[in-house]
Amino acid sequence: MKYYLVAGEASGDLHGANLMKALKTEDQNAGFRYFGGDKMQAQGGELVKHYAEMAFMGFTEVILNLRTVFKNLKACKEDILLYQPDALILIDFPGFNLKIAEFAKQHGIKVCYYISPKVWAWNQKRVLKIKKVVDQLFCILPFEVDFYKKWGMDVNYVGNPLLDEIAQFSPDLEFRKTQNLSRQKIIALLPGSRKQEIERLLPDMLSVTASFPDYQFVIAAAPTFTASYYQQFIGDKNVKLVFSQTYNLLHYADAALVASGTATLETALFKVPQVVLYRGGAISVGIARLVIKIRFISLVNLIMDRKVVTELIQNDCNTEKITSELNQILTGEKRKVMLNDYNELAIKMGTAGASERTAKLIFDFLR
Repeated sequence: MKYYLVAGEASGDLHGANLMKALKTEDQNAGFRYFGGDKMQAQGGELVKHYAEMAFMGFTEVILNLRTVFKNLKACKEDILLYQPDALILIDFPGFNLKIAEFAKQHGIKVCYYISPKVWAWNQKRVLKIKKVVDQLFCILPFEVDFYKKWGMDVNYVGNPLLDEIAQFSPDLEFRKTQNLSRQKIIALLPGSRKQEIERLLPDMLSVTASFPDYQFVIAAAPTFTASYYQQFIGDKNVKLVFSQTYNLLHYADAALVASGTATLETALFKVPQVVLYRGGAISVGIARLVIKIRFISLVNLIMDRKVVTELIQNDCNTEKITSELNQILTGEKRKVMLNDYNELAIKMGTAGASERTAKLIFDFLR
């Protein structure tokens, strides 16, 4: 069968690649065309547009880039019609993908949505639209099933695909040597994969390095940027970069400073104590505070439904507070409590196999 996938950011590329791999096992004749990234491209098929040209963060950023967004939407719709897939598989990225779902439904194309939109965070009435335009919805967070059920929608809980990726990971025993790292303990810096995230958060992360001379700071660099791009922020600080080595970095790290997003959950699943950071445009954050109806921004706290990791947002994301929180999770009671909470989180998350379960459900649905 022919599958058209749409992923608009790095995490979607990762999960899309794993789903494609699983679909090839279920469907020996699987063909793929997609908006995605390098990981999906490694699985075969044809990459139409890279997510690096699509990911804009925050309300104002989207508005400032509306021309590009509409251009991408138009290109995606036209390409889907040309390809005529047996199924359209949308991966997260709801602002873009719900518009694509509506279009596909109008043209009689079956719509599967993997990693359901986080409509529980704001504007919950969007569920009514999802019911109309999505044929099969696959959830990856335990609490989402009950949320959708309240709106009269049956969904499939498949577990979390991060568990798939982590289960496949084998640490590189030569990681320190190949990446030219010392024997000092590591503090990992995960500033995100989007330009806006990096430019807002990395300076704050780097501002604390001098306060921790006994540790080495290592940035998990996004492959869509060059070393020279990061160097403009690093300056003369003794900070290392590693590209496409985030899991090895987390495996060896003692603690981490992490941009709010999927990486917070990855860091927790690797049992690395962390501080979560977020900075957005002033207007975007102002709007978000008016419309978003959740207590936390990190997936770790949302899944646990209580504060497990500290979230430093906007003005709280500063050198003094980051230093204080980092000190508390490097040694002492707060570190011990967080690691215990991580064990509870792992139990809640369940087992690997989300990609395989989703692929089987999609293939069975199409047959």
